Amino acid sequence: MASFQPPDVLLLGPGPSPVSRRVLNAMARPTIGHLDPRFVGMMDELKELLRFAMQTRNALTVPISAPGSAGMEAAFVNLVEPGDTVVVCQNGVFGGRMRENVVRIGATPVMVNDAFGTPVDLEKVDAALKAHPGTKALAFVHAETSTGVESDAQALCRLARDHGALSIVDAVTSLGGIPLRTDAWGADAVYSGSQKCLSAPPGLSPLSFSEKAVVALKARKTPVQSWFLDLSLVMGYWQGSGARAYHHTAPINMLYALHEALLILQEEGLDAAFARHRENHLRLKAGLESIGLELLVAEKSRLPQLNAVKVPDGVDEAAIRKRLLSEFGIEIGAGLGELAGKIWRIGLMGAGSNPQSVDRVVEALAVCLARKAA
Repeated sequence: MASFQPPDVLLLGPGPSPVSRRVLNAMARPTIGHLDPRFVGMMDELKELLRFAMQTRNALTVPISAPGSAGMEAAFVNLVEPGDTVVVCQNGVFGGRMRENVVRIGATPVMVNDAFGTPVDLEKVDAALKAHPGTKALAFVHAETSTGVESDAQALCRLARDHGALSIVDAVTSLGGIPLRTDAWGADAVYSGSQKCLSAPPGLSPLSFSEKAVVALKARKTPVQSWFLDLSLVMGYWQGSGARAYHHTAPINMLYALHEALLILQEEGLDAAFARHRENHLRLKAGLESIGLELLVAEKSRLPQLNAVKVPDGVDEAAIRKRLLSEFGIEIGAGLGELAGKIWRIGLMGAGSNPQSVDRVVEALAVCLARKAA
C-alpha cells in the first residue's frame, strides 16, 4: 500500500462542495491541544463567526463535532422528550429523517406531507398545529437538499410561535447560500453543515439554540438520550470564558478549517455571497436551457445553490453521471427517494459557485447528451 492520492474532481453535487486552497492550508496547520488557551481563543472567535453567518446573538451557538446529521439529532434529542408531539414537514428525503428522530425519541410525529419538488404548504401546517394543541415543536427543512426547494422559513417559524411551539430548522444547505435570519425570524433551533455553502470539509455541524430553546432544554423531565450530544454537557467545553470542562477531544484541525471558511464568508459579506449564488444559478439555468434541459422546481421556490435538473426521457442518468466523473472530472448528484432516476442534482455551493464551474458542467453535459443522441 501507499499514501492515498485523491483525484482532482470538481465537486458540483449536493455536497461536499469544493474546498479552497486557503481552507485546506488552514487545516494543515500544527495541531495543538484542545484545551490550549490559544485554541480556546480561536474557539471564541469561531462562535462569533458562526453568529455572524447564522445572523444571531444566541449564546448557545457552536459547531457540533460531527456532520450535519448529528446537528439534526442534537436539535431533536435536546428539545424533544418521550410523549411529546412534533409536527414534522416532509417535502423531501430529509423531512423523513426528522420523523425518524422523533420516533426514536419516543415522541409522536404529526406529518405534513407535500410533493417532492414543492415547498411546505403553510395552510397545511397551520391546520396541523390547530389540530394538535400543545405541540412541542414544528420541524422543517429550509433548503431541501434532495429536491432543490426553498420553503418559507420565516412564515413557518411564525406559525410555530403563534401556536406556542418551538421551531426546529434544517439549514444544512441554506447557510451561506441564501438568507438565514435566525433571530429576525424567531427560529429556536437551527442546524447546518460545514460542507455545503461554507465550503469547509465535511465533519462539523453549526448549531444555534434560542433563549427559549435553552429554557426548554433546562426544563426537561428526562435526561437527554444521547450523552455525546447533550448540550448541557457540550456547553461546559464551549462556554464563553474561564476554565473549560473536558467533554470530548475536539476535531482541532477541522475547526481551523471552519474558522477559515467563515472568515472567507465574512470578508465577502453575506449579501454578496447570496448575490453570487443567485447569479451563477441564473447562468446555469440559461446554459441548461440552451442544451434542452429543464429544472424541476418552480422558479419562485428554487434554490440557487442546489439545482434539480430533469433527466430527459430515454437517458440513462447514472451513465451520464459516470461519464461526467470519469471523462470530465466533474461530480454531480443523483435523485433520492421518489426522485431517484428522474433528476440530477447540480450544486453550486460556496467555492463551487462561479462562472467557470457553470460553463464547465454545461459543456460536459452537452457532450455527454450529444453522444447519447448519436
